[in-house]
Amino acid sequence: MRTNALRALGAIILATAIVAGSVLPAAAGGDWNDAGIHWQAYEAGLAAAKKEKKPVLLVFFTEWCPHCANYSRVFHDDKVVEQSKKFVMIRLDKDKNAELSKKYAPDGEYIPRTYFLSSAAVLDPTLTAPRDQYKYFYDEHDPAQLLAAMDAALKKLK
Repeated sequence: MRTNALRALGAIILATAIVAGSVLPAAAGGDWNDAGIHWQAYEAGLAAAKKEKKPVLLVFFTEWCPHCANYSRVFHDDKVVEQSKKFVMIRLDKDKNAELSKKYAPDGEYIPRTYFLSSAAVLDPTLTAPRDQYKYFYDEHDPAQLLAAMDAALKKLK
């Protein structure tokens, strides 16, 4: 009888874990769709952009940021995945890349921040989200703002 009770308890714990896993937020820092987006390291990405003559989409995030975890889901959108193929995609943890974060902070070091750079690695400060403050903070729930910026960057930086 005790064995059956332990089995039942184990089944309840397992079922709870499965349900909780499907509703809990993404892992620390988010799920940036590494399978669908070809994220590159900073130096390698800049070299690839120069060689392939592609603009760069650069994202700063942190592991502890809930907005970053939300924003990471935008990169699962099929249209964003398709557009990402026209860019060199670079994602940097602000906490682990403090000097680069300072370099790319025309209006502060908030997170997440998304920038568009030319293939020569020059930041275009005019390619921003449609907001007055935190200009490089795109809608974290809807890919429309990011897609519009990607379209604008392709027209301007190619």
